[in-house]
Amino acid sequence: MPMLMLMTRVLIATSNPGKLRDFAGAAVPYGIKVSPLPNFSSLPPVVEDGATFEANARKKAEQYSLAVPGQVVIADDSGLEVDALGGAPGVHSARYAADEPHAADSNTDDEANNRKLIRQIRSVPAEQRTGRFVCWIAAARDGKTLAVFEGKSEGFILDRPRGHNGFGYDPLFYFPEISKTFAELSAEEKARYSHRGAAFRQFLEWISKQT
Repeated sequence: MPMLMLMTRVLIATSNPGKLRDFAGAAVPYGIKVSPLPNFSSLPPVVEDGATFEANARKKAEQYSLAVPGQVVIADDSGLEVDALGGAPGVHSARYAADEPHAADSNTDDEANNRKLIRQIRSVPAEQRTGRFVCWIAAARDGKTLAVFEGKSEGFILDRPRGHNGFGYDPLFYFPEISKTFAELSAEEKARYSHRGAAFRQFLEWISKQT
């Protein structure tokens, strides 16, 4: 019997409420619940020093999967790439407002990150503010990555926030296909169009083929 048929819950290595909300929204059509890894806050944090989203996702999934032997755990790393900024903030998206994002020990506030982004693109013409959200998900068991999945969403960066849902850069990310920012969508709507939803659906398709 396919593993997905046996699954009612997916363990996710995060305590980020925004990410959990995104994953939950993507899981609804499959009748699956998502849960943070048990006692996640008490586990030693993983240093996300990878040069790519994929590297960080693998590192987190592998280390955190050791806490639940025999079970599949997924972890993601994601962020925003703005073309006019040479792909920044990229892997430093969560620490963008720090004086030295590449050396920061902890994430910076969403609003501070958004304010910095607005400052950085202020002189860029609206039609040139192209960018994308990127998400890599790694699935691991017993410290070994089993598979990785990538999702992307292409859009434009606004110079002022719109909407009150979502998290991170969602209020500034305008998705032309629906003429809304990600912060103007419900969790289920966002899952339909988002980078994280796309990557998570690939994971669900993969695990449904495992026996």
